Amino acid sequence: GCARDWDGLTCWPRATFGEVVRIPCPRFFEEFTSFLQRNCTQEEYWSEPFPPYTIACGFDEGSSKGPEDQKSYYSAFWRVYTAGYAASVTSLITALIVFAAFRKFHCTRNYIHMHLFVSFILRAVAVFTKDAVLFADETMDHCLMSTVACKAAVAFFQFSILANFFWLLIEGIYLQTLLLLTFVSNKKFVWWFIFTGWGAPAAVMFAWVLTRIHQQNTGCWDDDENGVVLWIIKGPILLTVLINFIIFINVIRILVHKLKSQEGGGSHSSHFVRLAKSTLLLIPLFGVHYIVFAFFPESTGLEARLYIELGLGSFQGFVVALLYCFSNAEVQTELKKQLCRWQYQEYLTFTHKHGALSRETSPVNYVTQLSLLDKISPKRRTSVLQDGVTTV
Repeated sequence: GCARDWDGLTCWPRATFGEVVRIPCPRFFEEFTSFLQRNCTQEEYWSEPFPPYTIACGFDEGSSKGPEDQKSYYSAFWRVYTAGYAASVTSLITALIVFAAFRKFHCTRNYIHMHLFVSFILRAVAVFTKDAVLFADETMDHCLMSTVACKAAVAFFQFSILANFFWLLIEGIYLQTLLLLTFVSNKKFVWWFIFTGWGAPAAVMFAWVLTRIHQQNTGCWDDDENGVVLWIIKGPILLTVLINFIIFINVIRILVHKLKSQEGGGSHSSHFVRLAKSTLLLIPLFGVHYIVFAFFPESTGLEARLYIELGLGSFQGFVVALLYCFSNAEVQTELKKQLCRWQYQEYLTFTHKHGALSRETSPVNYVTQLSLLDKISPKRRTSVLQDGVTTV
């Protein structure tokens, strides 16, 4: 028979002599649902696809969007989201250093922000790792590729996405807790938040990996999944988005009520409003779009998914760092104070060195030292007198 074959666009499964294999167009030809066929010939060679890709998948000879153009298109996207994730990682690591370096920022609110930063960093690292393992070699046979390394890279990628959504949910829950409760025991909640933010994604991933191994252990686990396997990850993510949307509506209601009744006045009011602005912006920005695609197959709206999840999504970490750290008035004030301290310290060091050097090289200082030596040294005096007598 004919062995599995990767023709650069599609993986053709093993076939027996004379068998005709029929598969759908590749997923990136999203607007077409036609099928391709290949025959395992007498010589045990695959025939050319029929109809050809240009016909079966909706392209004519003059099309400006053929397979090579598609490849160039995705290559451009790769450069965009690589730059986006690089910018996100750089800004998030800087924000983490700022929150960790200043004792003033060591509180439950910023601890939660820091865990959210870490989840976005993991997501960027997972994307880079997945690209390096699965797509670094263009000649790689994706039909035969089914290694532990590539499966681990895909599993890590899925875990980072889950952690992202769960920590976004915790941001919303913490905001609502602050608005509903006047006094919040930080130690009481912080460990529950950490356990939920990392433990829940780990449990979901454990279930997904086990199901993949026993039910659909094919390829690098990045192919189309059946319903059960797909919803093990998609279900919890959709649940976190729905809960966050409910929190989004409820927080708006609480804020409007507090502002109208003036019960939230005082020093805490501006703090709540600032935190609310940041979180309320993140919830619709990073969650609601997932609802739009959640109930459709992965191949549906692929181009829109690319723009939202890769193009815009790669800059999410940068936006998070900007909202929670760099645009925060407290952080800006503390950084300005630290900068002033450093400048003042440099000034003191410079003046101290300059003053010491000028005193050492001054002729007046030299004369003064000699006069002091004369005053405090009786031996020197006696020797001078003796020299004078001898001379006379």
